[in-house]
Amino acid sequence: MKTITTTAELAAFCSEAAKRPYVTVDTEFLRERTYYSKLCLVQLAYRDEAGEDAVLVDPLVGDLSLDPLYDLFRDAGCVKVFHAARQDLEIFFVDAGVIPAPLFDTQVAAMVCGFGEQAGYETLVRKIAKADLDKSSRFTDWSRRPLTDAQAQYAIGDVTHLRDIYEYLADRLAQSGRSKWVAEEMAVLNDPATYQSDPENAWKRVKTRTQSGKFLAIVRELARFRETYAQDRNIPRNRVFKDDALVELASTKPQSEKDLGRSRLLLREARKGDIANGILTAVKTGLAVKPEDMPKVDNARAKLQVNPALADMLRVLLKAKTDAADVAPKLIATASDLDALAAGERDVSALRGWRKEVFGNEALELCEGRVGLAVKGQKVVTVAL
Repeated sequence: MKTITTTAELAAFCSEAAKRPYVTVDTEFLRERTYYSKLCLVQLAYRDEAGEDAVLVDPLVGDLSLDPLYDLFRDAGCVKVFHAARQDLEIFFVDAGVIPAPLFDTQVAAMVCGFGEQAGYETLVRKIAKADLDKSSRFTDWSRRPLTDAQAQYAIGDVTHLRDIYEYLADRLAQSGRSKWVAEEMAVLNDPATYQSDPENAWKRVKTRTQSGKFLAIVRELARFRETYAQDRNIPRNRVFKDDALVELASTKPQSEKDLGRSRLLLREARKGDIANGILTAVKTGLAVKPEDMPKVDNARAKLQVNPALADMLRVLLKAKTDAADVAPKLIATASDLDALAAGERDVSALRGWRKEVFGNEALELCEGRVGLAVKGQKVVTVAL
């Protein structure tokens, strides 16, 4: 296999790949010590029995620009195929603001094709490509050089087997008329907002038991400071301070470094210097927020009056419809979605697009008392009332 270390080599490969109907893509990266993923390797492959059709691209060796790869990502004539693409796409978006298009995620396609929820790559390789993966290099430091032969073989397998998986799933989708289902699912992955971490909204990820406006205002300011600090220095947010320490700080409302010294959960290095100053400023800012500007938790769904019997019937209907359609239930509706439906909520994804065709229409009829459930042989079916 070939390892590309120069821009000219990458441009030549991408030029050939652009002539093909698709190219498979994967990455190896590290994120344990940084806020943003550190790209260590890119794997690319297309189908060409006569040539060098699978390569490793090493951005850590030599003077390599990924611009030719980004040009390929923008080429509308070549489908870019990933498996579980979310983290890979974030790397490219953060680096160059590029989202590959057209895009195909084999994990999503596998769920549509009946391979279960969150179908793993290893499972698809075994079931579709009829091969086994060497797992010995799964947990490895991809930033170290040189790569071993085992590492290189492991990495290239992530795109060579992916060709067989893509061709199988694409053909199956075409035969079943479900290609548009996967296309709809790509909307989230194609949305730049998916990869943007806004410090203003960072507080929404913090789990708290208190919903006091003043408390949440401090949580918001502390989370905003932490997110900005971590982004600016490219360090994990937990290296600044962890969520439990954030909640403790919002409760104790420290006013000085001496107060910070009394914290049980705050890291020692966060009790002085820039982090300490940032914490104290955030607490002060949070305390000064006017009542009308305080954040509020959206409890709309939590306050819904769920009909438990109807929710159970919807679960039975979902299982029956997804079994019949051979599609993963969680791809259509979550337990929260079903409870919302049973409480009268109608703004749920199960009532839009292809999900509505498979499940949503009959779910509405069940909620409105126009159909019931019955057992017919080994199957659960709806019957008009």
